[in-house]
Amino acid sequence: MPELGTATLDYDATRIRNVVRKWREQTGPADLRTMTSALRSFLRFLAGAGLCRPDLDHAIPPVLQWRLSSLPRYLAAADVERVIASCDLLARGRLRDRAILLLLARLGLRAGDVASLKLSDIDWTSGVLHLSGKARRQVRLPLPQEVGDALLAYIEQERPRVPQEAVFLMMVAPYRSFAQSSHVSTIVALALKRAGISDPPSTGASLLRHSAATSMLRSGATLEAVGTVLRHRSLDMTAHYAKVDIAMLAQIAQPWPGEPTC
Repeated sequence: MPELGTATLDYDATRIRNVVRKWREQTGPADLRTMTSALRSFLRFLAGAGLCRPDLDHAIPPVLQWRLSSLPRYLAAADVERVIASCDLLARGRLRDRAILLLLARLGLRAGDVASLKLSDIDWTSGVLHLSGKARRQVRLPLPQEVGDALLAYIEQERPRVPQEAVFLMMVAPYRSFAQSSHVSTIVALALKRAGISDPPSTGASLLRHSAATSMLRSGATLEAVGTVLRHRSLDMTAHYAKVDIAMLAQIAQPWPGEPTC
């Protein structure tokens, strides 16, 4: 391990902690947890072979990460519209990509929801989408006019005429459904580039899902309503998005008490 050097018998707790501290400044909690776990295994191996002092693995501090402690990654409403409008720049797949982006941005669907959507899941008469969520829970979501129009335009004008149940297909023969939900995230990443958003907080489909939740809260929707649309099992998951609503938080923030009196 280059950061520690090759003289393993000289390893001590101070050197190990300094290396971990340096890693913490350069990487996120998930990667840091993997790196420290590998370092513990390495030190235990060296100790077992008599190549370093014993118990140095205990010098590695734990990587603390609290659930829902980070801020949601989202785009401003104007940037979301730019991403959707970027589909007009496409010569092929324009209607398909627009329908996909609208499902993500207006209904907060997951990439897997979009990839697995079937023609029979769309109830045109009632204006409802039938989805199979996590743990195979069957849910129904209202189909907004804008999203329904985009889906219909894609199906009638651009979708290949092949006997496939999946709504969204590849645009190159053989016309198959998306093998993985990552195809949906790739469509989002390309749309971000076309829209000129050079430094987005993330590039996957979840970025538009988070943006939809944030936009709904800022528009006055209740946490319960947003949680229903996003199909959260716990209200704590939905409350995560309230952390970016500065206007709402300002109404409940308490004034700074000032310097303590003696």
